[in-house]
Amino acid sequence: MKRKGAKIVFGRGVLALSLLIPSLSSLAQVAATLSGAITGSAGRVVSSAQVSVKNVQSGKSTETQSNSAGIYSVPNLTPGDYEVSVAAQGLASKVARITLTGDEQQTMNFNLNAGSAQQEIPPNKSTAAPPADLANAPSASQTSPSLQDLGITPKQTQGNAQMQEMLDKRTHMLKVHQTLGLITAIPMVATVITGPQAKAKGRNGQIITEPTTANLDFHIALGSLTTGLYWTTAYYSTFAPKVSGVTPKGAIRLHRALEWVHGPGMILTPVLGIMAYKQENAGEKVHGVASQHGTVAYVTAIAYGASIVSISWPIHLKFWK
Repeated sequence: MKRKGAKIVFGRGVLALSLLIPSLSSLAQVAATLSGAITGSAGRVVSSAQVSVKNVQSGKSTETQSNSAGIYSVPNLTPGDYEVSVAAQGLASKVARITLTGDEQQTMNFNLNAGSAQQEIPPNKSTAAPPADLANAPSASQTSPSLQDLGITPKQTQGNAQMQEMLDKRTHMLKVHQTLGLITAIPMVATVITGPQAKAKGRNGQIITEPTTANLDFHIALGSLTTGLYWTTAYYSTFAPKVSGVTPKGAIRLHRALEWVHGPGMILTPVLGIMAYKQENAGEKVHGVASQHGTVAYVTAIAYGASIVSISWPIHLKFWK
């Protein structure tokens, strides 16, 4: 009878996973990253420039600033048309439109001229034509201007190239982090589902039903797989290159806040599980802090699922901005 019940529970778990996997796979494809360099006259980098990336369809905006190297980066954007505006003190602000597709890194650079008037840039163009008062500016009939024509020195070009390489590495590691995070959710859900079948049942302080060896071994194997995948996932986020001067906002802020819930939970859950396992092997009813193993596991799984949804679903609450 117990074997039949275990098969029913396991079958339901497999069915739930089969329905979950396609939705998780689709969520992994919606993130895009927009980054670029902001320069002023003579190619000088512009730090602390205000950058606003607004989704034309939804009207929701993501704000950030350029760092000390004049680089900005806005990750986790849903595909669509965006209006990008850049403003810096003493320089003319600029507005441009760009179309982002899923799962890609796209670059849009801005060159801000002195003044206060807002300048429009044609859609999907990263820079405007050089001003006519540049000494080496070519005429319209000549070839495109070089970086030196625009006042950008080779040293500055090399610095930006290094920064772009860092941004590319960060984007790659965060994409791996997101993909592994979705994969980790599969054995985590299965571990939670099989938990009741691996728990001894008691009455009046006496164990009346013990879990089968197969159920217990399967539950432990799933838990071990979940733990290994979780910390591998965390590695790609923790050691991804950091962009200075960028403050997490919106969904990213919520995502990081939830890490303080499911991170400790992934440490406590296996520890409490081992304690409970030893107590049951000694013929005792699970007691003390070990009895909280299931509760901690459920809270950890819920927090982990919420952290996935926070960056994979196009929800940006004003409270978190």
